[in-house]
Amino acid sequence: MGSICLRWQADLACQAVLLQIKNMVKLIHTLADHGDDVNCCAFSFSLLATCSLDKTIRLYSLHDFTELPHSPLKFHTYAVHCCCFSPSGHILASCSTDGTTVLWNTENGQMLAVMEQPSGSPVRVCQFSPDSRCLTSGAADGTVVLWNTQSYKLYRCGSVKDGSLVACAFSPNGSFFVTGSSCGDLTVWDDKMRCLHSEKAHDLGITCCDFSSQPVSDGEQGLQFFRLASCGQDCQVKIWIVSFTHILGFELKYKSTLSGHCAPVLACAFSHDGQMLVSGSVDKSVIVYDTNTENILHTLTQHTRYVTTCAFAPNTLLLATGSMDKTVNIWQFDLETLCQARSTEDQLKQFTDDWSEEDVSTWLCAQDLKDLVGIFKMNNIDGKELLNLTKESLADDLKIDGYSYEKEAIENWISKKKRTSPMTNLVLPSAVLTPNRTLKMAINRWLETHQK
Repeated sequence: MGSICLRWQADLACQAVLLQIKNMVKLIHTLADHGDDVNCCAFSFSLLATCSLDKTIRLYSLHDFTELPHSPLKFHTYAVHCCCFSPSGHILASCSTDGTTVLWNTENGQMLAVMEQPSGSPVRVCQFSPDSRCLTSGAADGTVVLWNTQSYKLYRCGSVKDGSLVACAFSPNGSFFVTGSSCGDLTVWDDKMRCLHSEKAHDLGITCCDFSSQPVSDGEQGLQFFRLASCGQDCQVKIWIVSFTHILGFELKYKSTLSGHCAPVLACAFSHDGQMLVSGSVDKSVIVYDTNTENILHTLTQHTRYVTTCAFAPNTLLLATGSMDKTVNIWQFDLETLCQARSTEDQLKQFTDDWSEEDVSTWLCAQDLKDLVGIFKMNNIDGKELLNLTKESLADDLKIDGYSYEKEAIENWISKKKRTSPMTNLVLPSAVLTPNRTLKMAINRWLETHQK
């Protein structure tokens, strides 16, 4: 009776979360002033900046989303790839295929400086340091420059071994920054432009990366932990835990992969409080995740072409998403509904957290997963362990295959009494098959697009 009651409570809590999430975010404005693809959008405390293939940067007031009198900003002779505000919001940086990074006064639109990439290569990304003293610019030839924003002169220069630099993010404390390349490498640099670490993060290339402004924990002995998100052409969003001290050095640990997109992911960004992560994709969707549970809070599908950029405002629950459909959508989150959803989700977690191994077995049977009962019991999976399971732990610890096959082919494989994985040749402890609905959805979308 106890387990039935728990399941009933959990079902009610889950339904409540879903109802609240549906009302959590709404589209409040659409900007359609650019004449070509929108490449990037960025917030300050009072303004929104957008840039485009049409060579312009546009500035809007957050009060009513009207364009400022001195907008659009024009100087670049080719596409503008990235724009970003200084932490104070008084300066805007933009970079372009023309090989320049330009600093603008946001109050009057006047140019403060034009900084040319030493190699003349197209500049793909730019980013201010948290103290505004430095600005990084990354180029198509793999060079990365650290500029002094007081003198507008080059401070340090470096380069990655392979690929174009397309992503950059400073750690919240400014002691290091991360760049991402089209070859898929995450490279970490200190404030003296010394390379601290480099590793392959996305097989087909990185498209964006971002740090959460909130530390994961206080740590010990002065050690600070930060959450880093990266996304790429491999259709994945990955979460990393980063720590760095001058005494103990640097450490980058892979944490998890967020599911949801069925095509390359072009942008990702954390909310100002670190509680949400948003991503935009070639599949035309925007997904909002809860960073604590890594659950999907909302999927936004209003754009009609690839979603190229997304950004949260630094002081309010506003989200901007830009697309190759030439528009920028402004979304507003309802704080009260968001808090209620989190509270209900916490209740749901509490219910599951109290489950015994027997409760988990009962739940598996109710989900038509009887074949997994033995595996879960063998690994002593109770409610607390169930909440911590990831795709990786299912594949590695519980030895569940996790690959996708044609149904007829895998059923034929199993019917011939083959109890090994066709991919790994490891023994399968279970022959239960789970439909890959995400893959099916992606195939259906492709068919709809190509059969018209």
